[in-house]
Amino acid sequence: MTATEAGAAFRQLRSGFDTPLRPGFSLPRLGGLMSRALAGTLLDLSELTVLTEAATGAYAVTAVLAAMAGARHVYAFTKATRHGTAADARQQTLELADSVGVADRIDVLEQITPDILQQTDIVTNSGHLRPLTAALIDKLPRDAVIALMFETWEFRPEDLDMEACLRRGIPIVGVNERHPSVDVFSFLGPLCVKQLHDCGLSVYKNRIAVLCDNDFVGSLRAGLANSGASVDTFDDAQAMYRDEWDAVIVALRPAAEPRIGSPEATHLAACVPAGAIVVQFWGDMDRTVLSANGLGVWPTAPPASGHMGILLSEIGPEPIVRLQAGGLRAAEWVRRSRPVSSDGVAQIVAQPRSSFRQFTPDPRLDELDERERRGGEKHDATHVERDGGRG
Repeated sequence: MTATEAGAAFRQLRSGFDTPLRPGFSLPRLGGLMSRALAGTLLDLSELTVLTEAATGAYAVTAVLAAMAGARHVYAFTKATRHGTAADARQQTLELADSVGVADRIDVLEQITPDILQQTDIVTNSGHLRPLTAALIDKLPRDAVIALMFETWEFRPEDLDMEACLRRGIPIVGVNERHPSVDVFSFLGPLCVKQLHDCGLSVYKNRIAVLCDNDFVGSLRAGLANSGASVDTFDDAQAMYRDEWDAVIVALRPAAEPRIGSPEATHLAACVPAGAIVVQFWGDMDRTVLSANGLGVWPTAPPASGHMGILLSEIGPEPIVRLQAGGLRAAEWVRRSRPVSSDGVAQIVAQPRSSFRQFTPDPRLDELDERERRGGEKHDATHVERDGGRG
């Protein structure tokens, strides 16, 4: 069977231009993953209108998840990107929606009009919509919420106008990616292993230094160690010592200046043998000074400032499905005035006191309340906030 015949038979989504057909992205499998994510999070968007993106590959699931969760209507904005044209995004989103029977509740748009904004309950901080400007935020209803779609500590000011949200009393809602119903952090270790495999390292029997000053550290260390690597972690490049390192993983929170600049590159070069590779998982690096110090760098193409060096979708659609369902669930939780707790699914970036709405009990959510209490008891005691700038 040719690749074309296999694709036609199995109906798969591509993650970008010229991407080989991957059976893990088949429409039947995506439908099953989305159904499980909805059941796990108890996402219920009934009576709510959602403004999100229409995208390609695994990110086509966002609008479809909202429709499957019973949203009154879903507006999915799209535009051309390096991952595909607007026509690609429209086709893939609606093909996926049609496969699960919700295409009639999704409108794919290339322009967002004021009347759409005025009826929107949840806006997602998705790539095609960013930046969410003051002009857009000012047209939202006062009880609208913005779904950050990742943890609050990953917030990037350039993504959306926080001052406009504060002025309007519109909450910016992050998702607890370590909540048992979401559990996206557990995919970070395998994602890092995939990145190392892509650059030509076995991981098994490799000596790896992880530079990490944030909550990624536990997941990265565990994922690498479980694949047979010998791993040491450092919260600063200057703390690293000389050893027979095969690779240095950079997973440092982005800042105004590159986290690996000239002093750090010089120090790393003194700590590693010839042929060692500096791998950009997250955190900006000055690639020129790294190369000048004789260090190999991966990936070859730099990610956008503040973004990860590898997308979660590189290891398949499941982490994206779970993350998008969780992001929508967190926003729904706050939009329905549910209480926010440290071990719950929702986190708040900005919600002034005046914007807290009257709490109205919702009996159907009691099950998730109890699930969150149970999950919180099992939660890692090192829990803090986080973002990987994915998207």
